[in-house]
Amino acid sequence: MLEFQTTQPEETITIAKKLGRQLQAGDVLLLDGDLGAGKTTFTKGLAEGLDIKRYIKSPTFTLIREYPDGRIPLYHMDVYRLEETGASDLGLEEYFDGDGVSVIEWSQFIADELPSDYLTIHFNKNDDDDQMRTLVFEPHGARYTALVEASFDN
Repeated sequence: MLEFQTTQPEETITIAKKLGRQLQAGDVLLLDGDLGAGKTTFTKGLAEGLDIKRYIKSPTFTLIREYPDGRIPLYHMDVYRLEETGASDLGLEEYFDGDGVSVIEWSQFIADELPSDYLTIHFNKNDDDDQMRTLVFEPHGARYTALVEASFDN
């Protein structure tokens, strides 16, 4: 595991941009954190690292936003609304096995649909400092261990 502390959204974007430069088609990232923890801000940085120029918005009401115009496509998913129904009919495996990067917020609601290997990024708010976040990178599988090392080996 690897941890970063941030106090500004720009710091979160910079970290995500480094990771985004190393992403490949088929990569799956799970963003785990409370509302307002920085998940969409992080996704903006990933998009920059993927050379996506479009504005990144939260997919809360659409479930999936597709950004096909970068180095590789970005599929940004917010599956919070699937807490009660699950995702078995959405065909998520087509995204996971496809030509882009899947970024999933609230992944605990589709745990049965997830591939065996992925990178989880935990976003933890600080109780004493409203702006501080701790980002914890937890790779699952050799690909994601190598991805984290390649992205942040300074």
